Amino acid sequence: MYELCDIFMAESHLTLPTDPYQASLVIVTSLCGNLLVIISIIYFKQLHVPTNYLILSLAVADLLVGVLVFPLNMAFTVTSCWYHEDLFCKVRGSFDVTLSTASILNLCCISIDRYYAVCQPLTYRSKINDRVIGIMIPVSWGFAAIIGIGIIIAGFNQGKCEESCLIDALISTTLACIFSFYIPVIIMLSIYLKIFIVAQRQANSIQNTTCQSKKSGATVSKTERKATITLAIVMGVFLLCWMPYFLCIIFQPFAYDVTPIAVIETLNWLTLFNSMLNPFIYAFFYSWFRSAFRMIISGKIFQGDFANSKLI
Repeated sequence: MYELCDIFMAESHLTLPTDPYQASLVIVTSLCGNLLVIISIIYFKQLHVPTNYLILSLAVADLLVGVLVFPLNMAFTVTSCWYHEDLFCKVRGSFDVTLSTASILNLCCISIDRYYAVCQPLTYRSKINDRVIGIMIPVSWGFAAIIGIGIIIAGFNQGKCEESCLIDALISTTLACIFSFYIPVIIMLSIYLKIFIVAQRQANSIQNTTCQSKKSGATVSKTERKATITLAIVMGVFLLCWMPYFLCIIFQPFAYDVTPIAVIETLNWLTLFNSMLNPFIYAFFYSWFRSAFRMIISGKIFQGDFANSKLI
């Protein structure tokens, strides 16, 4: 997400000493991971299902973060854009906000899809189909674009402050945080909590209707543990990457001391790491994606037509 705290740090001259080699490694990893997801879903027909279209949209957003936002964050620090108000810096900010918000909203859509798949499996195919996904994806990107462009139009990221500058910045920051992060997070937490409760209830029901053997009990216990671990990783990594930055943004105006720009930039980079980790979280958990990745990396798909291959 774009450095929304900038306007409160005009007096600071700190810059972030980013290691270019480490940053380059993050960029390459993000690009390769998301490209694997995109190619897999587009090429293999078995993966042409509504859920994977959402993952494809997420991978596109994260790929663009790696292509556009990562390099720009390396090239231009907070202070360079603060002291050089030009079109390029505003474009950078718009890309940052739009793509990061699109990534978050796509994650939110995936959680909604998982809710219907687990909690309403009998009506899942009728409620989550290609038409519904075809609406969810453009709406997510459109809303993200509105937020990204709206912040720039509202006068945020201006190099010269007027009397009401801090008030306007506070309002813009608060609104951006609410719509780009806090509302989606509340939705995702509520949905995943509901999914866990329903999954646990279903596991208990299965256990009660079986012969109560040790074997079945062990199977149910394993299923519960796997569901718990998966949901914990999904939300844990997301919150670990995003929560520190947005907490800083919200409480920065009320802090006694100004937060150093180096700290803000570090937290901003942490949020971008989520775009690198998403392919591992949302794709590597599934065996068919791992099979697709192996075929792509080994170059097997270039040796013949394997689009109809059965992925295990």
